[in-house]
Amino acid sequence: MACVGILLLDSASLYYRAYFALPDSITGPDGQPVNAVRGFLDTIASLAREREPNTVVACWDDDWRPQWRVDLIPTYKTHRVLDEGTSDDVAVEEVPDTLAPQIDVIAELLEVAGIPRIGAVECEADDVVATLALRSRSPVDIASGDRDLLQLVSDRVTLLYTGGTSASRGGRPYAPMDPGLVREQYGVDPERYADLSILRGDPSDGLPGVRGIGAKTAAALVTAFGGIDGILRAAREPGSPRPMTPTLRDRLLDAEATLRDLDQVVRLRARPGVPPIPRMSLDPEAALNVARRHGVEAAMRRLMDALA
Repeated sequence: MACVGILLLDSASLYYRAYFALPDSITGPDGQPVNAVRGFLDTIASLAREREPNTVVACWDDDWRPQWRVDLIPTYKTHRVLDEGTSDDVAVEEVPDTLAPQIDVIAELLEVAGIPRIGAVECEADDVVATLALRSRSPVDIASGDRDLLQLVSDRVTLLYTGGTSASRGGRPYAPMDPGLVREQYGVDPERYADLSILRGDPSDGLPGVRGIGAKTAAALVTAFGGIDGILRAAREPGSPRPMTPTLRDRLLDAEATLRDLDQVVRLRARPGVPPIPRMSLDPEAALNVARRHGVEAAMRRLMDALA
C-alpha cells in the first residue's frame, strides 16, 4: 500500500468514466439513474483504501472551457459545445441527459462526506490539480484519465491513470504513472510531456498540433532539441541534425505562432485564483441520510470505511 499526503481527484474525468462504465439501470428511490454517483463514490473508496491519503480533494471544472484558452486556440473543445444556438462566450458543454442531474448529487455527497470540492474562476479541473500539486510539499496522487496531467509527474507526484482501464469495484481501477513509466511509454521525461503534446496535437480537445508530426516524431524532436524553444531554434538553423529535416523545418516554422499559443493552453501552471484546501470533517449521519435519499447508501458506507 502507498501512503500519500494528498489525493487529488479530477472529478469530471472520474464521474464520466463511472457513468459510461456502469449501466443507467442503477437508479435511486425516485427512479433516476445514479450509476455515475455510485461509480464515483466506489472509485474514491478504492483509491483511498489502496493509497491511504491524508487528504482527499475533489478538483472541479468551474469553467470547463475558459475563454482565455479559446481566445488563443479557437478550436479548443468546440466539438463538446452544445449546438443550440449558443455563442462562444456562453458555450454550454454537451452532457448526457441522465448524467447532468447526477453531477449536483455528487457535489452534495462530497460536502457531507467531508471531501472539499475546489474550483476557481477561469480554471478547469486540470488547472486546480496542477496548482494544488505544485503547492504541496507532501507526496501527491492525482486520479484522472487525462494524459495532459502526465506533465506533473515527478518523484513526488504520481498520476493514477484511469484512461483505458476497465471499471472495477474491488480491484485496481488505475495504472500508477511514475517518471520511469512515463519515459518508457512516451519516450520523454514528464516535464517534456507538454512539449510532445503540443507538437502532435490532441483532436479530443480540438488542439491542432503540427501537420505530419505524430507521437514518435514529436518524442524524437523533444529528445534531440529539448522543449518548443529549442525545437524552433533548431528549425531555424540549417545545420541541425536529424530528426530535423527540410520538411519538418518548414512545417515547424509555419506553425510557430500556433505552437506559442498551444504552449499557453497545454502547459499546466499554478493559477493564483485557486483557493487553499479547506479543513472539512465527515458528518456520518448526514452523509448516510443524503446517500439513502439518493439510493447510494451502501456506496457511501464503503467510502466512509475507506476514509476512516
